[in-house]
Amino acid sequence: QNVFNMVVEVPRWTNAKMEIATKDPLNPIKQDVKKGKLRYVANVFPHKGYIWNYGAIPQTWEDPGHKDENTGCCGDNDPIDVCEIGSKVCSRGEVIKVKVLGTLALIDEGETDWKIIAINVEDPEADNYNDINDVRRMKPGYLEATVDWFKRYKVPDGKPENQFAFNGEFKDKDFAVNVIKSTHEHWKALIAKKTDGGEINCTNLTVSGSPFCCSQECAKATVDAAPPCKAANPVPPEVDKWFYYQKN
Repeated sequence: QNVFNMVVEVPRWTNAKMEIATKDPLNPIKQDVKKGKLRYVANVFPHKGYIWNYGAIPQTWEDPGHKDENTGCCGDNDPIDVCEIGSKVCSRGEVIKVKVLGTLALIDEGETDWKIIAINVEDPEADNYNDINDVRRMKPGYLEATVDWFKRYKVPDGKPENQFAFNGEFKDKDFAVNVIKSTHEHWKALIAKKTDGGEINCTNLTVSGSPFCCSQECAKATVDAAPPCKAANPVPPEVDKWFYYQKN
């Protein structure tokens, strides 16, 4: 049915760059830190924060040692990313079932970084979406806005515009599912220790044949050893700033 689980890292319209921390035990969701500061994505007009619910498909890995045959670039060392386009603003950490519709091949600083376009299966309009052209028909301008967002979101940090494979064209559902299956195979090699994952922490509770599999007690001890959650820091006022610049 082309339905996959998605872990929501960033709810739509928010700016905090939250992501699965692959190097930490049990891979919690944490805010990215750069040069000692918590990281937020800039608002590049007309976009406010992330313009979809953003997250990842678990049990996938974009292998940095594997050159993608479609893009000619190696993977970015993370699970595969998902842009969920439904009407509900999801919660961080929520796990939802999504129907895959297509994919965009971002080349981020020389690495392949696939962006899967999907919709929550519980969305009231989910039945109307079966492939990427349905997004173009039902939500005109959304795919173009998605390309624009990924092209320009790092420019306020002083970086150049991002590039894309296939001239920024979206690939269809079948292509996207094959990409997910490929990254799942890379994950299986990683979790079975057939591929060196470097600093990635592969400790898990559920993959019984994995040398990284641990007991419930071990996992609980890891969680209990984590520092207690405190009240979140207020979002700095500069996060609400808008950036305007001429499109190239």
